[in-house]
Order: sequence, then C-alpha cells, then structure tokens
Amino acid sequence: MGKANLTEYSQFTLSPLENVGVEVLDFDINAPFTDVLQQELKAAWYEHAILVFRGQDITPERQIEFSRLFGPLEMHPLKVKTSAEFPELFELVNGGDQDQHQTAFWHGEEVVGRLDWHMDLHYTGKPNHGAVLRAVTVASEDGQTGFGDLAKAYDALSQDVRTRLENIEVVYKFEMQRVKWRFIDLEGYEPGPNLAKKPADIGFPDFDDSVYPAVVTHPISGRKVLEVVEQFLDRVLEPQCAGLSPAEADDLLRELVAHTRKPEFHYWHQWQEGDMVLWDNWRAMHCARGTPPGVQRRINRTTIEGDVQLGRQIAA
Repeated sequence: MGKANLTEYSQFTLSPLENVGVEVLDFDINAPFTDVLQQELKAAWYEHAILVFRGQDITPERQIEFSRLFGPLEMHPLKVKTSAEFPELFELVNGGDQDQHQTAFWHGEEVVGRLDWHMDLHYTGKPNHGAVLRAVTVASEDGQTGFGDLAKAYDALSQDVRTRLENIEVVYKFEMQRVKWRFIDLEGYEPGPNLAKKPADIGFPDFDDSVYPAVVTHPISGRKVLEVVEQFLDRVLEPQCAGLSPAEADDLLRELVAHTRKPEFHYWHQWQEGDMVLWDNWRAMHCARGTPPGVQRRINRTTIEGDVQLGRQIAA
C-alpha cells in the first residue's frame, strides 16, 4: 500500500480496506488509553464506520476496556450466551452442543451460524451504537464476517431515488422463521429441524414492529444512511402517502435491497488470530457466512449501547 493511501493520525495510521472500512496500523491495544487516543479512534470510527485491528494480544479485560472508549456497554439479554466470568462478553460459538440450534441447509449443504445482512437490535427501534468482535478461536474453514457501509450505499443512489425516499418509512417485523422473511434470498434454503420457530423458543419476547425513515441521519457524523436491510424488512408504512401502491412499494424495497448487496459496499473479514473488528451499527450492516458442522469457532463480542432512538415501535 503506497503512503499516499495512508491517513496519519498522531496515535496510529489508517490504511483503506477493500471497498469500505480501514485497517488501523501502528496500534497496540495494551498501550495506555489516553484522551488523545480515544478522540482519534472515535473520529476514525465516525469517518469510516468499520475499523480492523490485526496482530493484537487481547485479553477479555482489555477488550472490555477498549470497547468502553466508545460508550457504555450493553449486556446481552440471554445469559446462556454470555461469559460467566465477564458478563460484558457475548460469546459466538460454533462447533459445540449448540450447533443443532443454528444449523440450516443451503443447496443441500449443512451450515452452522449463517446470518443474513442485518443491523443489531434493529427490530427494537433503538439499535445499539456499535460492537467489537475479537477472534478467540479461528475457524479452520469458512467463518468470514461481512460488513456493509450503508452511508456509501446511500451516496451511490441516484438523485431521483433519494427524492423518492424522503417521505418513506420502512417497517421491520421480528420473525424467527427465515422462510417468512419477505426480502431475503430463499433460493436453495431449508431450515434445520432444531431452529427456533418463535421468540419464546430462545427466551425472547414478542416484539412490536419497528419503523424507520428510509434514510436516517447519523446522530453524530450527520451522514445520510440508507436504513434498508434485508433481515426482518417487511413493508413500506402507508405507501399511498408516497404515491405508491403496495406492489410498487415492495418493488422499491427489492430494488434497494439489491442495491445494498452490491460488492462495492462490502468488506469481508477473513479472521486470523489477534484480529479485532469495531463497527458503527448506526451506519454499517453485517452478516456471517457460517461454518461446516463441527468446525470450531469462537468470537468474543462486546456491544456499545445505543443512546438514540433512531426508529419507533408500532403495534404489529
């Protein structure tokens, strides 16, 4: 990477990743967390949304301390998913007893833990601000995590489409069964026999529908973000107010979902030992490709609390 492509901060250097996001160079997570470092990391986070750190000697305690530089942390509601020793850590584990509850089939191939493009807690109307993932056990096969920049997706829209979206709100419906999601790709998909069928199966309540403007202004950076993500996406709210029939509104959502799937808005992270990824959940969507059955993979996650109500909930 030529020096002209690097961005120099006083505490570290940024190198662009493929398509979106940056890698943070000249950074040591075990060095002191100064006020200047915190300010510069936040500035880089708001500018680029997706930050990758490699070659770090990371302990659970240090991951938690690092994550708190960006705001208070949010605990996961399911205790079975959290570390007994470090409750701030949410453990993403493949290759163990829980595989049966996250296994499905794509074109006859058994896959554990595959996740569609989504934004965390989108279905509540108040998404968390961001999160940090750290590789503990790297999968020997597959296991990549994808990140998509929805601010850049908005920037790439035509002015005509931007104008059409100004008065449109989109609705998300929380639904456990993937076959009922309206705007994801179901080709070749078959659910596994032990997947949850209703929220109560995994200890979740029934959530009301959540509604967002089709374009959200980021509360801190001011960037316009296309708030259309395939997981749980259900419909346009009152499409007639935007001069659309329900069928035309659905066609518009399909067009926008197809837009967000374009590779130029994506970065795929191939995990290595010592890797850590920070992303802004108010701007970036993410997904997981999953692993074959029995492949060991462990990712420790910390979640940065969302303190802004970006959407609202309505009775389903």
